[in-house]
Amino acid sequence: MRDDETPPQTPTGTLSPATPATPRTDVPAPPAGPAPWLLRLVVVGLVLTALNLRPAITSLGALLEEVRDGLHMSGSVAGVLTSVPPLCFAVFGIMAPRLARRFGAGAVVCAGMVAITAGLVIRPLIGGTAGFLAASALALMGIAVSNVLMPVIVKRWFPDRVGSMTGLYSMALALGTSLAAAVTVPMTEAMGGSWKAGLGIWAVLAAAAILPWIPLVRDRSGAPGQPSARRAQAPELRITRSRTAWALACFFGLQATAAYITMGWMPQIFRDAGVSAGTAGVLLAVTMAMGVPLAFVIPRVAARMRNQGAIVVFLGACGLVGYAGLYLAPSGGAWAWALLLGISNCAFPLALTMIGMRSRSGAGVVRLSAFAQSTGYLISIPGPLLVGVLYQHSGGWGLPIALMAALMVPQMAAGILAGRDRTIEDEC
Repeated sequence: MRDDETPPQTPTGTLSPATPATPRTDVPAPPAGPAPWLLRLVVVGLVLTALNLRPAITSLGALLEEVRDGLHMSGSVAGVLTSVPPLCFAVFGIMAPRLARRFGAGAVVCAGMVAITAGLVIRPLIGGTAGFLAASALALMGIAVSNVLMPVIVKRWFPDRVGSMTGLYSMALALGTSLAAAVTVPMTEAMGGSWKAGLGIWAVLAAAAILPWIPLVRDRSGAPGQPSARRAQAPELRITRSRTAWALACFFGLQATAAYITMGWMPQIFRDAGVSAGTAGVLLAVTMAMGVPLAFVIPRVAARMRNQGAIVVFLGACGLVGYAGLYLAPSGGAWAWALLLGISNCAFPLALTMIGMRSRSGAGVVRLSAFAQSTGYLISIPGPLLVGVLYQHSGGWGLPIALMAALMVPQMAAGILAGRDRTIEDEC
């Protein structure tokens, strides 16, 4: 340093070369994660919500004959009733992302649980078929928005445990489905044999699912420390140009068709074959309960495979054998056919797994999931209705079962295409 230079000064006038640099205060600290108690509350909310996403449907399937007699429904109208779930899922489910951006995912799920509770309370009390359908639609609207937002909440609150939390959610969903199918008839008999009481009792479980979401009603951006919905917008993908997206939509729609035909009509098939109402409900419960363990097994196996076509074919083959059994010996091998159809219906967790594997980005998965589910549920609407029409006009189950088996063939074809090792970004 030259003598005429002025040494660098600190604010106190002392030399600063050896003085440690003052930490910068303009750099934001890393966002703190959510409190452990809040995470536990979200887990409780996920489980209780998942438990309520199917009882409104499977409890009705177990008591469909009593509801038809009590409301003087024809077979065609009953077919309309079994087609209402996928219609509501397609119409209201597509609104869920926009509602979540406006009000927050937690608030929308909370409102969905309120809608389910109200629908389950109202539909046994209101008279007439039209009122019953309207109340059912209200409950199904709540199911639809919650159905779509559950994966979103899992991704936001548990980004490092998506697989395990999805498995927990899927298990709870399957448990609620099978539980409603198994115990609705015994509970109805214990409450005096009134189908109205047997359907309405499930409102208690739905009301319990409201409580965990109340603290999250004001959450507008997912979990603390997560990017807001405004900043995490999906990329501009022309999803309709992707063959994989269309294959996934068709696979999702055809597996949903099989699932809702099973939930809506399988107990009646067994009852018409001479099986008691209680046993028919248990058989449906067995079919639905297969999703509890397989919801863990199938996604993990599928994720290790580059091509999921082999799993698609295996599930489809189980379905074809199960339908053949229902046609040839519906009561003699009832338990075997219920197990086989339960395995076949596990195409649902496989479809969700493939949706996650067919895009390279989280935003792409959101776009693909919305497209595949909304389009798929639209595809599934005519199936249960057509089964009711064929049942009424043919006077038996031969033609409806033949239709169920025939639909399994394009389901396998679409699943094979959807299971190929490629992503929608390569096609859009």
